[in-house]
Amino acid sequence: MKTIKDMKNKRRLRNESINSKKALNKSLEDNVNLFMEFFKDDDTVSVRYFSNREQDMIKFCIIYIDGMVDPETVNRNILQPIIQRTFPKNFYGNMDVVLEQIVIANNAEKLCNVDELVVRILRGESVLLMDKSDEAIAICTKGWKSRSITEPENEKVQRGPKEGFVEPVLVNLSMIRRRLPTPNLKFKKLVIGVQSKTDVYVCYLDNIVNKQILDELLKRLKNISYDGILSTGTLGELIEDAPYSCFDTIGSTERPDTAAALMLTGRIIVLADGSPTALTLPFLFEEYFRSNEDYYINIYFSSISRIIRILSFIITVLAPGLYVAILTFHQEMVPTPLLYSLSAAREGIPFPTILETLGLLFVFEILREAGLRITLQMGQSISILGALVLGTAAVDARIVSAPVIIVVAISGLTGMMTLKIKGASIIIRLIMVLLAGFLGLYGMVFGIMAIVFHLCTLRSFGVPYLLTLTSLKPEMVLDTAIRAPIWFLEKRIRFIAGENRGHIGEKE
Repeated sequence: MKTIKDMKNKRRLRNESINSKKALNKSLEDNVNLFMEFFKDDDTVSVRYFSNREQDMIKFCIIYIDGMVDPETVNRNILQPIIQRTFPKNFYGNMDVVLEQIVIANNAEKLCNVDELVVRILRGESVLLMDKSDEAIAICTKGWKSRSITEPENEKVQRGPKEGFVEPVLVNLSMIRRRLPTPNLKFKKLVIGVQSKTDVYVCYLDNIVNKQILDELLKRLKNISYDGILSTGTLGELIEDAPYSCFDTIGSTERPDTAAALMLTGRIIVLADGSPTALTLPFLFEEYFRSNEDYYINIYFSSISRIIRILSFIITVLAPGLYVAILTFHQEMVPTPLLYSLSAAREGIPFPTILETLGLLFVFEILREAGLRITLQMGQSISILGALVLGTAAVDARIVSAPVIIVVAISGLTGMMTLKIKGASIIIRLIMVLLAGFLGLYGMVFGIMAIVFHLCTLRSFGVPYLLTLTSLKPEMVLDTAIRAPIWFLEKRIRFIAGENRGHIGEKE
């Protein structure tokens, strides 16, 4: 049986083999063969030999991957200048002249390490080799197509910016930089993933961020040893405090304005190349009920909207359980006329209340997932099919009662108000129905107590999860269930921000 030590040694040897240091030599053919060992059986790699038109004894070769580079950039900035340039005598092997006087590129670097050059090729750069030289030039010629900047589907607003993050991480960094044009804005780059070599950027405001949280984040990121980091979702799962909890301890956003606003409160943003979603941390429980539009509309309306979201979360997780508990154990709590109506509606139903409720909740989740996975037009058809055909047919066939359909519909509708906490809502709702079916209201009370205790134990990078809901300090509670005016939010949260805690009148 393999021990942990053996697994670590195996991983270390694998990483050493991947990161082996191979150097170039002065033979052009040998250097090209060295690269082709890495790209064996890869037909997308292009190798182009060429020479100067006046001094054809000076041989060059350029290596790049089709589809990753812009052919016009390669022709205009590399091939054309070298072919048409008049080289000085005794030029053999002098790559500095090519780098400083011939190649036309803003981003070009001279390298000797083959492994680093291979990574540059895989990232869309072109590598220029020359005979009689043991050096190469990595030239930025990236030119793949990417999605245009559009408004995020999951975070739409009626007022406010319509920009959302896209897959190229440098475009995302530029959108943040445009909103925070200050030298205090810092971007730390890490390359994570043994195979994927993903560029990950940690973004923060140096004069506001809590350095202890920043150091802890960088430590966790550097300790990641995983083959492929293809999205920030994978990254978040590897660094969050409570990966087995149904509650998120790391937030996410697809909006650059939201990311900039969070950094102004002392939070840290993590972006990964290829992912349009940014991670935000630390993340607190009350952030589930915030909306991007809260800060673009009237304070009274935004406060009412937050209260409605909180009440919607309570209704969506407790309504089915209350229905099951009352009809199963606590009929005396229901007024007599209503009890007669419920009894008449349930007459002839073959299933107990708990099975009836669980079955409808399961059907509702199937319809919801089906609506998400198919096209918009088909999604509307699925909604009509579920609401009219299945619901009406089930009641007419006396398989389920009409009241339970109303309860499940209300629970599902209120769940749509708090999509950020959708996963936790589904799990808690199921637990409450099971506890109510076996223990009644007492079971629901025990379940609520267990959830509250669990929330009290959670931390997000050392910050208590319920920090803003259990404090009486004004700066903690003025932007939770209600949104106070901006001029009242003078202080940042102590545990999240660093020493600079002032919002208003702050000087750099």
